[in-house]
Amino acid sequence: MSHLDYRPLPLPEFDGRPAERALARAITRWVFAHGGSPRLADLAARATVAEQRGDTALGPLDADVRADVGGEALVGDGRVRTPFVLDANGRFYLWRNYRFEGEVAAALQALHADARPLAMADDDLAALFPGGDPARDGAQRQAVRAVGGRRLLVLTGGPGTGKTTTVLRMLLRLLRDGIAARDGIAIAAPTGKAAQRLVQSLRQEAARLREQLPAAWAGALDALPTDEARTVHRLLGWSPARQAYSRNAGHPIDAGVVVVDEASMLDLAQLRALLQALRPGSCLLLVGDADQLDSVGAGSVLMDLVATLEAGASPALVRLRHSFRAVEPLVRLNEAVRAGDAVAVDAALVAAGGTARLHPLEDTSALARRLRSWADALAEAGPPALLTDVDPAAAALGALQALPTRQLLCALREGAFGADVAAAAIEARLRQQWNVPAGSDWFPGRVVMVTRNDYGARLFNGDLGLCLADADGRLQVWFEAPDGGARAFSPGALPAHDPAWAITIHKSQGSEYGHVAVLLPPDPEHRILSRQLLYTGLSRAKRSVEVWGPQASLDAALARVVRRAGGLRKRLGDLD
Repeated sequence: MSHLDYRPLPLPEFDGRPAERALARAITRWVFAHGGSPRLADLAARATVAEQRGDTALGPLDADVRADVGGEALVGDGRVRTPFVLDANGRFYLWRNYRFEGEVAAALQALHADARPLAMADDDLAALFPGGDPARDGAQRQAVRAVGGRRLLVLTGGPGTGKTTTVLRMLLRLLRDGIAARDGIAIAAPTGKAAQRLVQSLRQEAARLREQLPAAWAGALDALPTDEARTVHRLLGWSPARQAYSRNAGHPIDAGVVVVDEASMLDLAQLRALLQALRPGSCLLLVGDADQLDSVGAGSVLMDLVATLEAGASPALVRLRHSFRAVEPLVRLNEAVRAGDAVAVDAALVAAGGTARLHPLEDTSALARRLRSWADALAEAGPPALLTDVDPAAAALGALQALPTRQLLCALREGAFGADVAAAAIEARLRQQWNVPAGSDWFPGRVVMVTRNDYGARLFNGDLGLCLADADGRLQVWFEAPDGGARAFSPGALPAHDPAWAITIHKSQGSEYGHVAVLLPPDPEHRILSRQLLYTGLSRAKRSVEVWGPQASLDAALARVVRRAGGLRKRLGDLD
């Protein structure tokens, strides 16, 4: 049988995913066309699809498989460029992922090694925490001490542990040291919404501190970059036309300190581009919750880096544990989920009363009833009032800031238990309750989320818009502006968007809401279920939370920890 007649072995994990099957067939044909064996074709197909699901490698492979493909012309050991790499640990890579892992590991090792710790006066440290208690904010103080003289610092912690306020104090310390003041600060996050929330939080905390800090800190406060939120793509100068970043080693980021919030959303390729674009001698601060979902793209870079630094007890890692924000029952629930302790989760749900509860939905009928109840709660306040002529932007901003009170988060996007269907059902019920005329696409109170970056309009994936009517009844969609205000667009001028009554848990990263419902699929065998997914969804809630789904799905999510396949952690080695 010739290679061209060969049909790959059945790949059951591709069932129901036509795009993945098509991708597997395409790479299989490419391998055959270039003289590869059937076994190599299967490995290449699996590695290509695995990359789409977040893995950077396959394996380690069995010894007989390594022996079969190790000598093929398309496979190398990484010393020279070949389409595929079989490394010394038996992992099978696409070339780009092998190269990216190596470059990221080398760059992080170099940053970590280039540390010349600078002492900080106790009085200066105490001044940054007016009225603070070292028993609660001791880890935050540790981070402020540790950042001086380091080129790499990772700050991780759960929701409400004060990551953003700690970043502010670290920057103030660097400004007082003269490093950030001389070379500038760049602040970004992977999504527009997360970047906007970061800058808003920094602005609010800086205003609060300005009233409490000694006058000697005024210059540092004035120098904080709190004017504009930037995505990582914008920071790196992404060009959609060229499909490339303009910032690189030859044209680096113009800043001596680079802060990236929500770093769990960074994939391997993005972190590589960021590291390549750092100016020589600059400092990188990565901030995020390492227990959340990994990036949509390939790799689990923050999780791998945190695990490596933690194993080596490196002072370049600070983990915040005390929650200042969430109510105590939610803190206990989130910790139990993070630990995967099913008994503790059940106990936390029982003890929480109305703060956290499980609605054991088993079928679409039960879901439909729950969605109607959810929509009716949203509809109670009625549609938003007309904007006033006096200051419509201020009124719109107030309405936007009141939005994050209730949010339905779904594990899935598609299907009967997915966000698309749930959002449509909620919107249909709201239209009915608010007497929206049939055929009206837009109505006051409609909430949408941008799904594609529009650099011209400065609207980005994840931005929330609210439709409001002015005094004349004209409908516009309002968004929070980078400067902290609000700006309006006609509905027809918006980039791609979806109703935001229900969104995926992935889309919720970087956001927080007063009350959250987390919808799980009724099939406990569904591969989407994981501890990270559940933790990410539940930890978006500040006051109360519901889980919609059968007990079996909750238990399955707790029991399954996703570990993306790849070699970055191994290649990072010991960072201590």
